[in-house]
Amino acid sequence: MYIPHSQDDLQRALEQLGLSSLDDLFSHIDPHLLESPNLEPPMTEEEVRRYFKELSKGNRELVCFAGFGAYDRIIPSAVWQILSRGEFLTAYTPYQAEASQGTLQAIFEYQTLICELTGMDVANASMYDGASALASAILMARAIKGKGSRVLLSEGINPLYREVVKTYLLGYQDEVDLIPIGENGYTDVKLLDDSLKRGEVHAVAVQYPNFLGFVEPLEEIGKTVKSYQVPFVVVADPIALSVLRPPGDYGADIVVGEGQQMGLPLSFGGPYVGFFAVKVEHLRKMPGRLVGLGEDIDGKRAFTLVLQTREQHIRRERATSNICTNQNLMALANLIYMVLLGKEGMREVAKQSISKAMYLKDKLVSLGFEELYMGKHLWEFPIRKNKVSNLYRELLEKGYLFGIPLERFGYKDTLLVAVTEKRTRKEMDELIKLIRREIIIT
Repeated sequence: MYIPHSQDDLQRALEQLGLSSLDDLFSHIDPHLLESPNLEPPMTEEEVRRYFKELSKGNRELVCFAGFGAYDRIIPSAVWQILSRGEFLTAYTPYQAEASQGTLQAIFEYQTLICELTGMDVANASMYDGASALASAILMARAIKGKGSRVLLSEGINPLYREVVKTYLLGYQDEVDLIPIGENGYTDVKLLDDSLKRGEVHAVAVQYPNFLGFVEPLEEIGKTVKSYQVPFVVVADPIALSVLRPPGDYGADIVVGEGQQMGLPLSFGGPYVGFFAVKVEHLRKMPGRLVGLGEDIDGKRAFTLVLQTREQHIRRERATSNICTNQNLMALANLIYMVLLGKEGMREVAKQSISKAMYLKDKLVSLGFEELYMGKHLWEFPIRKNKVSNLYRELLEKGYLFGIPLERFGYKDTLLVAVTEKRTRKEMDELIKLIRREIIIT
């Protein structure tokens, strides 16, 4: 219930602040920002509809060749048609098992498919996004190890994810060391081994494939990490897992990732959803919540929350995180996407993306673009060319989002290009034609 302040309340508050009016309270704000907006006169429903339809004509849809953790993929219409049902769209966090059997069953199915995808034993009901899932995984690894003051992150982990990890670890004052990328475009295992020898490590994390698109040698990395008895964390791409062996096969203790690619639009950066899966022996230290299957007093099948390790449910000092909910609607979009496509459908999405990426890369190389590394990649790859930032801006004006500029991450004159199954040969050929023209002009 909302109870507004009375005039006496406001006056007492202003006196405490040494102010005489509300205008004084907002005096630091630029006056023109406080002016009443010049709104259109009142309109009927139909007039409003036409007004916004006319406004929408000014929108421009870019042909997207950018990735870096968020990808423009085909979303089957059935995904959001099903999610728009009132039972899903308006459902709040499922606290009461007796009132939320449908929602709890859907989460249970989601957890099951995430386990199949990652090769792990247990998955939680989802996290906020991939970056916070990784940070929570590092904290969980810290609890598993029980000692140590160092975290080893591969330089192949998305730089934005690495920053989130550092933020989460500020209070612990842990040392975060980066393991460089080698000449093939993936983590240098020799340097990883050297860093592990120094000791005091409580977590090692790599990305699979890494943020540049290259497939990490997970088997070799996993054996190296496990030889030092350090928890092994893998940030995995869910679409890539349809064609790559799962991290669970390589000794991963925790597998996390971003689920945006499975049925979620780009939406200017969110809301997205993180997945989180672990080995069963680490279950009690997993953050978030877990839906389980049991029986009610009549012996009937019943879904219920069987693990809630947050401070609202257990003693604060025993809580594994402050994750107090899950991205329910987004996780259900992932579930519906996986069920609709199945194993073969998701594998076809990956295969088409890889095939189209190879086609575009070959065309770019023929125009003088340089590959940074020669390792194996999937649908994302970095390319370099002199003054590529100028070309990037020119193509943007022509309606093409040609990759992600990587200069701020230490890669000069480099773009990170991604090609999904949504891109057509016509779009790629037109892009190449525009690039050739720009190269000739400059």
